[in-house]
Amino acid sequence: MHRLATVHCASGLAAEARIARAAGFPVVIGAGDRDRTAALVESAVQHAKCLMSFGIAGDVVISAEVVSAGHRWAAADLFQSRVADLARQIGAFEGAVLGAPTILATEEDKRRAWRETGALAVDLESDVVARIASQAGIPFVVARTIADTANRELPPAALIPLSETGTPNLARVLASVLRRPRQITTLISLARETRMALAALTGPAHALRGLATGS
Repeated sequence: MHRLATVHCASGLAAEARIARAAGFPVVIGAGDRDRTAALVESAVQHAKCLMSFGIAGDVVISAEVVSAGHRWAAADLFQSRVADLARQIGAFEGAVLGAPTILATEEDKRRAWRETGALAVDLESDVVARIASQAGIPFVVARTIADTANRELPPAALIPLSETGTPNLARVLASVLRRPRQITTLISLARETRMALAALTGPAHALRGLATGS
């Protein structure tokens, strides 16, 4: 597989990274750790002409606009126009994505974030990617698909930090389930929707090859 060496992705999960790599993109895995993500992206940006935040978060969303507490980043108008065109072509939503410092676990947290920012999706990586790309003077793009809906309350096991490789910490997840077994049903539903969201990333990943390389 020919690798698009000038376009670097940042993902939280190992499963997200596998999809991006299959589409030809180099990827760094932040595993939900914002300091780790920033360090990896800072290193990657030295060899990049475009940065991409790639993973699962909301209905298929393709965006070149990111917001966070007190900040807003937007790619250049021409690049934003190309992002909007691509979103229409693949039937995705196009609009701002919120970069949050922590997972939004409750329905109220998610609704408050939407009221305050109008963002279509929330993740832990996009504001890091947008900030570093903007500082480097290169474009950025966000690609996200649905997994955690706005009306779901995340159980404790879903909030356990990932390992550094971007995979679940199975020992800690199991311990949490043993302490609170009623969360199993929600975890099963979340796992099923996560698999569906990951599968839905494949099409956007390949569609983004042309956008990110300018072809």
